[in-house]
Amino acid sequence: MKTYNVAILGATGAVGQEMIKILMERNFPIHELHLLASARSAGKKIKIQNKEYMIEETTNSSFQNIDIVLGATENDVAMRFLPIAVEAGAVVIDNSSAYRLDPNVPLIIPEVNPEAVKNHKGIIANPNCATIIGLVALAPLHQYAKAKRMIVSTYQAVSGAGINGIKELDQQIDAIKNHNDVEIKTFQHQIAYNLIPQIGDFNEDGYSSEEMKMQKEGRKIMDLPDLCVNCTCVRVPIYRSHSESIFVEFENKITIEKAKELLQNAKGIKLVDNPKHNQYPMPLDTTDQDLVYVGRIRKDMSKHPNALSFWCCGDQLRKGAATNAVQIAELVIQTL
Repeated sequence: MKTYNVAILGATGAVGQEMIKILMERNFPIHELHLLASARSAGKKIKIQNKEYMIEETTNSSFQNIDIVLGATENDVAMRFLPIAVEAGAVVIDNSSAYRLDPNVPLIIPEVNPEAVKNHKGIIANPNCATIIGLVALAPLHQYAKAKRMIVSTYQAVSGAGINGIKELDQQIDAIKNHNDVEIKTFQHQIAYNLIPQIGDFNEDGYSSEEMKMQKEGRKIMDLPDLCVNCTCVRVPIYRSHSESIFVEFENKITIEKAKELLQNAKGIKLVDNPKHNQYPMPLDTTDQDLVYVGRIRKDMSKHPNALSFWCCGDQLRKGAATNAVQIAELVIQTL
């Protein structure tokens, strides 16, 4: 079997650590693995499957003889180093938002648009985590009935903000328990025992940057330039896995029974829809695995003839970020 030199840019962050874990789980054919991070992390050692790896400082020369780069950094780092990696001959799968809407960069969910991998020019973008989870659930229904309009509410875990989001929730719960003052650093307000209806900055119409991603990225991924999405994104005080309430208006009629059949047979999805026995997707059940759970499939109460509502949950660190990137890398090596 052919093997590849792989580098993870941002290897010490939450997504970077998850990428390492998933590469090992999926037995990705690695020849050499390079773990790249900032200068402050350089020299630290990580043990992976009984082998010790040293964190390397990211420099312009870090990408020589690298075949695949998995990017898990902020936009500024991605925009600085990823073009250098491409120039050195690597194919890059980037988890930042820097290149997602670039018309020359494919934006890929393997369960939705795997064929787009052939269009890359060195960089492939990994979509936003909530977009991935929602569109994996939507894709089999869209293929049958053609989605036109979506109303989405997301309930996003603190780990979506990285390691600091998890730490802040822990610190605040501990402070409240011990009657100490709560410190707020990562989020706009206290997140412990609270909900924050803001993820990202607001635009002039009052929508946050996170809320706009579902429409903009969804249009590109599904090749639906007229798809309309009204989205509200809420940060919730749970550690892991995003949840989404989704209403979809379709061009064609689709019954609940047909929707369940399509979802039952779709890749990357687990249908969990038995309300009589209190069975439906929940964040706890979807944590640390790669399937998107879908359930609570209902007719539209406002009587639109071609509309359904459903609820879905998925692990945003895995399928919503790291696993999706590794799946794209698996598509890439089929073309090398």
